[in-house]
Amino acid sequence: MNFLEFFVWGSWLISLGAFMIVTLKFNGTEVGSIYGTMGLASLFMPALMGIVADRWMHAERVLGLCHIIGAVLLFIASKVTNPDTMYWVMLLNSMFFMPTIALNNTVSYIVLEAKEYNIVKDFPPIRVWGTVGFICAMWLVDLCGWTISPLQLYISAASGLFLGIYSFTMPRCPPVKSKEKRSLTSSLGLDAFVLFGRKKMLIFFIFAMLLGAALQITNTFGTTFLSDFKNTYPHSFGVKHPNILISISQISETLFILTIPFFLRKFGIKQVMLMSIFAWVFRFGLFGIGNPGNGLILLILSMIVYGMAFDFFNISGSLFVEKEADIKIRASAQGLFMLMTNGLGAYLGGLFSGRVVDYFTANGVRNWQNIWFTFSAYALVLGIIFPLVFRYRHDKTAMEELHH
Repeated sequence: MNFLEFFVWGSWLISLGAFMIVTLKFNGTEVGSIYGTMGLASLFMPALMGIVADRWMHAERVLGLCHIIGAVLLFIASKVTNPDTMYWVMLLNSMFFMPTIALNNTVSYIVLEAKEYNIVKDFPPIRVWGTVGFICAMWLVDLCGWTISPLQLYISAASGLFLGIYSFTMPRCPPVKSKEKRSLTSSLGLDAFVLFGRKKMLIFFIFAMLLGAALQITNTFGTTFLSDFKNTYPHSFGVKHPNILISISQISETLFILTIPFFLRKFGIKQVMLMSIFAWVFRFGLFGIGNPGNGLILLILSMIVYGMAFDFFNISGSLFVEKEADIKIRASAQGLFMLMTNGLGAYLGGLFSGRVVDYFTANGVRNWQNIWFTFSAYALVLGIIFPLVFRYRHDKTAMEELHH
């Protein structure tokens, strides 16, 4: 399930931007806003689907239905050549795909808990298979020469359809039955918003949103950046196989996931998040000074650093929310975390990054150094402010005993 969940996404997430800019001739703002649809959909859909899974319907069935509908929409997207139409089709696809990331976690947690596994220790090695799926999809699209072709969307649609059907064979994940009489707020799943009432959680969610914006940037423009070296380094590996070069990021991610239990136990969420923020500073800065020729090593270093930047915030954040939220609002709380990162964060990241790219573009030529340094400066400002405002005392035993 984890493998296929991210295979569906990896088939197009990294290369669709280059397909739209190089093949369909969309501009940076159009591409940024199309990628921003993932953020827009994540504002409400993961929370809504989380409520459905918490209250009324088996989580694995909600997961299956979302993937089947998403597969149909991706097939439609493969035929589109107009930016406005692409925007609406991808928005609809995002409305069904984005909730599946939180649902995938929820199903994993419920199944593991039912089998009496320790979630903090046993979930990361399972989630690794998601990253493996993402990498396999990227390599398949790259080696078949589909990075600037609509065929990447066919692959994604086919795998989404298969996962949708497969989800119905997963162990049952029924809603948690409660004997208490629920208020309207509780029935609508808005009870996860009580987490905002705690200052520590409010600050955590705000930074989750601001870091979510950083994540969107390289997804949207990484392949385009490498494609723009086709005149200066036409025969370089990075230009010929942009997806494979970028996939070093995901390979690094797989390795860093395995270190999360150790880092969370030893340093706690505050230090781990801070490491993530500074990893983003280096991720963008190294892109700014690297190139696919004599600067290839800098690009590779940027890819390696990405593993820490992504995991130490995304996976650790999900586990932190799992620890801080009440069991009855578990799926809603994961949905809320997704809303802040892949919702508001990704939406703002899409808009902000598209405008930055267009601002540093003259006569169709993009000044990538200025673009990446702008993003690096943004992450640096976050890194300076975060430790000053996020107050959190690390409790080693609480992390050790999660769900025991």
